Amino acid sequence: MMLRGIGLLAAALALGGGSQPERVDLIIRGGTIYTGDAAPFTGDVAVQGDRIRAVGRRLTYRAARVIDARSMIVAPGFIDPHTHAGGDLASDDARTRLVPAFLMQGVTTAVIGNDGGGEAEVGALLSRWRTNPVGINYAAFVGFGAVRSAVIGAEDRAPTPGELERMKGLVANAMCQGALGLSTGLFYAPQSFARTDEVVALAREAARRGGIYDSHIRDESSYSIGLAAAVDEAIAVGREAGLPVNISHIKALGVDVHGMAPAIIARIEVAQATGQRVTADQYPWTASGTSLAAALVPRWAQDGGRAALLARFDDPAVSARLRREMAENLRRRGGASELLITEGAQRGRRLSEVAGTGDPIEAAIAVIRVADPAVASFNQTEADIAAFMARPWVMTGSDASAGHPRMFGSFARKYREYVVRRRVLTLREFIERSTSLTADTFGIADRGRLRAGAFADVVVFDPATYAERSTYEQPTELAVGVRAVVVNGVLAVENGALTGAAPGRGLAKTPTAGGCPQR
Repeated sequence: MMLRGIGLLAAALALGGGSQPERVDLIIRGGTIYTGDAAPFTGDVAVQGDRIRAVGRRLTYRAARVIDARSMIVAPGFIDPHTHAGGDLASDDARTRLVPAFLMQGVTTAVIGNDGGGEAEVGALLSRWRTNPVGINYAAFVGFGAVRSAVIGAEDRAPTPGELERMKGLVANAMCQGALGLSTGLFYAPQSFARTDEVVALAREAARRGGIYDSHIRDESSYSIGLAAAVDEAIAVGREAGLPVNISHIKALGVDVHGMAPAIIARIEVAQATGQRVTADQYPWTASGTSLAAALVPRWAQDGGRAALLARFDDPAVSARLRREMAENLRRRGGASELLITEGAQRGRRLSEVAGTGDPIEAAIAVIRVADPAVASFNQTEADIAAFMARPWVMTGSDASAGHPRMFGSFARKYREYVVRRRVLTLREFIERSTSLTADTFGIADRGRLRAGAFADVVVFDPATYAERSTYEQPTELAVGVRAVVVNGVLAVENGALTGAAPGRGLAKTPTAGGCPQR
């Protein structure tokens, strides 16, 4: 009988009935888990290869590596929907390509090509990681500015029918190569020279292939058509072209529109009530980031590019008008003391300091003659920021760019300032609007949630210490409080420090079937 029992036991083991627990590559144990779409619970996350094997309260897997996450928050890796990190991702320097500013906040995926910028050849862009490894995942828009400049240049005119067809072809090709959709920066020349019907024509090419329309709208203030009309234009593009709309870094910029957030929210929610998909992203800072010329110089003066602008400064026929309109734009932004130059010879100085007792417009022109530096423009109110942030369709973004603390601290600051201190959002709302909402909005597949089968992008952070350290004066200070970051199953941050691993990937969106030639 004993021998028979041993035989039955052996058979059971062979069938797996008494086998040891399954072995996985990594397990994150004992943290408070926010899955991206459910109430939090204490439990474990198991990772095998580049995917999540399981998420549960008491997983029995054995693991080659174990992260003790007790007292920590465990969440999907954050997804940044609006960045200007393309330069870092394409850098010749391997450490720069890790993008430490993002990893040390828990950002595992960034979107590039925003504001109409980036590259028209999206396929080459999305495959570059294979030969030049990167620390984070990235997805890309095809930029209207890149497309228009390639076909028309910097001229203030409408395209010919042939030019419009060429632009449509570039957008279609980029969508077939994996672009998320079409982005525009209609505030910026030469994109500002385009009429709405031109934008709609190109947006239709993105719509046919399952894309989204993402826009830095034509006016966030009172520069041209006004904030409300610019929001209406973005909504109209989506309605006429037949695709979802995302309003980039939503804000009420400048003294003329402070307090307008409730009215803008109402406009958007009226469109949503008709069934239209409209969302927005937002960074949690009172200062925007742009260039000195973009902040002050009217668009007509930028027709033809930089050389033409410099000539207009000295042209008696237009110089008085140009200076008068620059002064009005400075008033909109709150005056010379509200513009902080963040790069170049005048870095760290307000325009008022550069001007001294002189004319701030002449000081600005003198600076622009040398170069067009980045500036931080203090132009928003906390009331407007909080009003937009509280809406369930507004996701976390950074608009990450050099010289502004938002690249190094936006996600951490939103948590510390607006979850912990001001209590505008709950922790769950912050996490979901930094993960699943973004993935769903942009169609980034199998990311943004902690669930079996999803890609293993995970952040583990300490709720007591997670915070930004970057400031307007010291914008490149890394955030603190992130203990571990997993990108595609690989530890990119461990024990609060970069591991040096570069496991990121270019994420090509699959276009709608039938919208592209068979490959």
